[in-house]
Amino acid sequence: MPYIPSSITQPKTPLQAMPDYSQMQTPCYLYDLALLRETLDIASRSARQYNYQIHYALKANNNPALTTLISSYGMGADCVSGNEVAEALRIGFPAKEVVFAGVGKSDSEIQLALKEDILCINCESLEELIVTEEIARNMQKAAPVAIRINPGVEAKTHKYITTGLDENKFGVHLSQIQEVLDFASQSPWLKLMGLHFHIGSQITSMEPFEKLAHRVNELWTTLEMDKRGGILLNLGGGLGVNYQDPTGDPIAPFDEYFGVFAKNLKVPSHVKVRFELGRSLVAQCGKIITRVLYTKKGINRDFVITDAGMTELMRPALYQSKHHITNLTSELPEQIYDVVGPICESSDVFAKDISLPSTSRGHILAIHTCGAYSESMMLHYNMRDKAGFVLV
Repeated sequence: MPYIPSSITQPKTPLQAMPDYSQMQTPCYLYDLALLRETLDIASRSARQYNYQIHYALKANNNPALTTLISSYGMGADCVSGNEVAEALRIGFPAKEVVFAGVGKSDSEIQLALKEDILCINCESLEELIVTEEIARNMQKAAPVAIRINPGVEAKTHKYITTGLDENKFGVHLSQIQEVLDFASQSPWLKLMGLHFHIGSQITSMEPFEKLAHRVNELWTTLEMDKRGGILLNLGGGLGVNYQDPTGDPIAPFDEYFGVFAKNLKVPSHVKVRFELGRSLVAQCGKIITRVLYTKKGINRDFVITDAGMTELMRPALYQSKHHITNLTSELPEQIYDVVGPICESSDVFAKDISLPSTSRGHILAIHTCGAYSESMMLHYNMRDKAGFVLV
């Protein structure tokens, strides 16, 4: 089984068609490139119906085996750090299809974005615009910017991944937007491209997206974006995936998602509409393969202790996410377990009270829907070895 340490940037190994889990070095990330291709095919086709452009959010997963494939589909890149901008360009995403967001861009990161002539810097405060203008003046080149607005649309998702409410570290509040837009419009060193929105992540209802579309219609008109020369509308991402039934429902509803915007969004035809999708493209193609180190009988609970921990999958500890877990090596009658990791933290718990086939030391478990926000959030805590990855 080809096993690649994740510190290696470009895999040089053949794909394995049928994984032999017993021979895997665990814990590791396992990526199904066939499912990723199918997902990219469907997402690209759905977006092209309406001349929408997808920018892949590198924060979801920056493994080059995945990002190289994604870039080959003609997608742009959504970046939230200077290193992500540099990596996107190294992989082959065109500079004019790279956008750079984030509330805390450093001066050197802004300089890099301007030097590389990326499509747009998404600015999130007046002071950031002022700093960007100063850097652009010093570099003697106009900075292309979009303004991220908080539209006040409830995403109906976990509070840690809700980003579009009135009071939030992200974006500009509507009460301040006129001042920000006026500054951007009047500066000779800023080129106002348009508006940016992102209301949150893992949104499984279409209602928030419909509300966002109507809110954008109103704001584009009232803010006179046509008069200001707006040609770009970035609606962010947020489309969720099915964590409960990943094998039965492996591909996000891209047709429904883009269709909601096509039906409800009313902006001039010359405005290019862009989306920043991450989780919905890569989440289901990835699993964590982990070996059972021990089982432990408590007073009222039975524990399965794995060699993977919160260092390989932070989401359950960070915001109580639930991932489907299967035992790949047991067909015995089922029992109820808590599945926990080896990290010296009480929050290092993957699942409580879940049903698994009777599980023993040495059994192999799969934690599903780990293609997004798993490897990219990997930690070195407890001086853990860095997990590698397997391609199938």
